[in-house]
Amino acid sequence: FTVPAGTTLGILGGTGSGKSTLMLLLDKLYDLPEDCGRISIGGVDIRDIKTRHLRQNIGIVLQEPFLFSRTLAENIGISRPDITLSQIRQAAKDACLDDAIEGFAKGYDTFVGERGVTLSGGQKQRAAIARMLTQDAPIMIFDDSLSAVDTETDAKIRASLEKRFGSATIILISHRISTLSKADNIIVLD
Repeated sequence: FTVPAGTTLGILGGTGSGKSTLMLLLDKLYDLPEDCGRISIGGVDIRDIKTRHLRQNIGIVLQEPFLFSRTLAENIGISRPDITLSQIRQAAKDACLDDAIEGFAKGYDTFVGERGVTLSGGQKQRAAIARMLTQDAPIMIFDDSLSAVDTETDAKIRASLEKRFGSATIILISHRISTLSKADNIIVLD
């Protein structure tokens, strides 16, 4: 299949159908065996793209995000040493997390325990989404990373992505049909 630049692809399928494997192959977290097809970006085989460069240009949020024992601001901005608090806040707003953070006594200075134990599942996912958004990557992958948020928040996040990152290529993996409803194309894996 082909995903045109700047479009949104939805991937739907049951557990074990290969949804996450596709994305892990695209990001070179798994090596694609030589005789098992080809993955290319802009016509260039990903085997010919330096891994570091590839990963700098592909943002990925997994269903079970990892947060570090640091503040929320540090967790969101961890991939960019030059990031400002204003940029962190904008990413949090786009991920529908800013209001929740502002509700915490220490705001963005709230310490997040190992793996984000002080946050709800939806807050952890939104913090990971905000972190990925700070990359401004031209390819963004959401691997069932909206599963712990309600449908209203899911819709707000997708609308924010569409508004702010209209030229990015977005891949949404979800079990929720409504998450994929505005995708340009949907692939169903069995």
